[in-house]
Amino acid sequence: MRNFDPVSLRLFIAVCEERNIAVAARREAIVPSAVSKRISQMEEAAGVTLLERGRRGVAVTAAGEVLCRYARESLQLLDRMQAELGAFAEGVQGHVRVFGSKSAVAQFLPEDISLFAQRYLDVRVSLEEREIWEVVRGVEEGRADIGVCWDAVDMRGLRTLPYHRDHLAVVVHPAHPLARKRSVSFVDTIDYEHVDIVARSIMQTTQRSAAAAAGKQMRYRIQVSTVDAAYRIVAAQLAVAIVPAEEASAIQQALGLKVIPLSDKWAKRQFVVLVREKGLSLPAQLLVQSLSSSEGIQPRRSGRSK
Repeated sequence: MRNFDPVSLRLFIAVCEERNIAVAARREAIVPSAVSKRISQMEEAAGVTLLERGRRGVAVTAAGEVLCRYARESLQLLDRMQAELGAFAEGVQGHVRVFGSKSAVAQFLPEDISLFAQRYLDVRVSLEEREIWEVVRGVEEGRADIGVCWDAVDMRGLRTLPYHRDHLAVVVHPAHPLARKRSVSFVDTIDYEHVDIVARSIMQTTQRSAAAAAGKQMRYRIQVSTVDAAYRIVAAQLAVAIVPAEEASAIQQALGLKVIPLSDKWAKRQFVVLVREKGLSLPAQLLVQSLSSSEGIQPRRSGRSK
């Protein structure tokens, strides 16, 4: 299809829209004979009739309709390519919408976005904290360009790239019986009263499942809506809390709490960057590269998490 160059495609689209070669030629500022010659060359190259010519104009054949559709898509792709290449010359500009899960926002996402923003001053990144299922659905429906969350749910076939990892731990008061341990299994914490952090529903669901698998039931003494409140409950010796060790380390010294890593396999969590397969703007592509670069692993298509 060597004769299907951008100029020929643009002329063919004009003829399809005007249903008249002379009118299309006038619209594109070219003589009608040149338009007719190019279309004839395209028909010869394709081996099919694209237009049925008549006295009052032309009719587009079924093959012509197919070509017209692909011609529009091809020219749109070329226009986007030119715009993005121009952005490199002029400085990248744009707006990227990011949905992040609560743990991602609490630990590392703001700092990583800040590093990106310092490099690309004309790119505006808006970050919204959402539940994990909202992150996935937001990307799937196009309300967010990029999602960042724990890979504990069905990613709905979205493209995923590995991001940071963290490690869940139990936070206890220094006087608690578990305080002297260097690590502990989750089952060993179940007999003690826990803080129910309702803002982290996926974590709570995972813990209940782990308790049920051990033939036990979670004992929640107090329900809170924030992690900071949970730390205060632990400091008052009312309960223990399960949180990311990396996140708890910041408060460990301030409140004198003990952070003990969980030895369970599921306590080591993988976070991922989520995007749709197509349609990412150049600024969004650059942010994805920036967020995922620390892992150095090739992108993978997600299925349901194990």
